[in-house]
Amino acid sequence: MRYTYPHTIENGAGEQITFVRLKENEKGGMLEIENRVHPGAGPPMHVHHLQDESLTVVEGRIGAQVAGQEPTFHGPGETVTFLRGVAHRFWNAGDDVLICKGWASPAYNMEYFLTEIYRSTKANGGKEPSAFDGAFLQTKYKTEFDVIEIPTLVKKVIFPIILLLGKLAGKHRRFDGAPEAVSLVR
Repeated sequence: MRYTYPHTIENGAGEQITFVRLKENEKGGMLEIENRVHPGAGPPMHVHHLQDESLTVVEGRIGAQVAGQEPTFHGPGETVTFLRGVAHRFWNAGDDVLICKGWASPAYNMEYFLTEIYRSTKANGGKEPSAFDGAFLQTKYKTEFDVIEIPTLVKKVIFPIILLLGKLAGKHRRFDGAPEAVSLVR
């Protein structure tokens, strides 16, 4: 899937990401991003299995946490980097809008995945993506991304039921043309 840059998405829950540009390279590309996060907002604990991610605070205060560790807090000019395979989360830990610049590399399907998750979340009132969209995206791209806060039982038992019912209802057609997931042999 090709995007025109800059490409901005919002999730209806206080998070906005602008994909500034994709720098193509033989290693899957580097996605340059800017984000704006309202006080208290931020993604749930998640992991990028294939991507490193780095955010530098331009304005505001970011809270960051790696699974199993205490949160850390950073202000303007400071950078937090999350390595691939490490579960993490971040949030606006201040009273004003948090603005960061950063990157994710290799990009692979990050832009598509986040664009679709944000679209569905916004359409679903800003709380979470619709059950079908969340199940579809989490299942299709499980080699690249995982939302740690979704219980394993839900992923292994409930998601297949949701996917079957959604397919019978034709909901899967919305994702026709979705890029194939990337799976690297390690």
